[in-house]
Amino acid sequence: MVVPSITNAEKIINEASKLNPGCWVEHNRVAGKCAKAVAEVCNGLDANIAYVLGLLHDVGRRFGVNDLQHTIKGYRYMLEQGYLDSARICLTHSFPIKNIDSYNGENDCNLEDSIFIKEYLDNVEYDEYDRLIQLCDAISYPTGPCIIEKRLVDVVIRRGFNDLTVPKWKEFIKIKEYFESRIERDIYSLFDDLSY
Repeated sequence: MVVPSITNAEKIINEASKLNPGCWVEHNRVAGKCAKAVAEVCNGLDANIAYVLGLLHDVGRRFGVNDLQHTIKGYRYMLEQGYLDSARICLTHSFPIKNIDSYNGENDCNLEDSIFIKEYLDNVEYDEYDRLIQLCDAISYPTGPCIIEKRLVDVVIRRGFNDLTVPKWKEFIKIKEYFESRIERDIYSLFDDLSY
């Protein structure tokens, strides 16, 4: 996997937090900690890689307040830094179902970027890291982890509902159940000892 070291990832998120301060930074930190906690008990996953991917999944927000654009801006930024797998997560984390129209919020991308995202999603094969960060994004508040249903409803209240929202929710639940079957326990039990 081509991702920054933990030290470099922390530098990247700290710089981003100065460029565009906001609760998104703490949300990313929580997602990183959750991803690490799951990966530590999930055979085949590297906890440090999971942490970095979670920590940087919204790094496109460093460029200011934007909606869907944060995915492609993060993708391009991480690609420019040479971190192919971090770039990929910046795009895939918002799409548990591979459909650009499933995004809850405004598509503020231009036509060229929208086509790129659509084609990227059509051609990418998700792996466990994509799924793990999708899950951890969906259970992470800036103040700590929460049950997935609470965060899904919160996102809809803030960003709106569309025809693909329910299928997207069902996919998030499937991802959660997948990881629970892998670790043979309730996912939330992993977060009791984490500090935020």
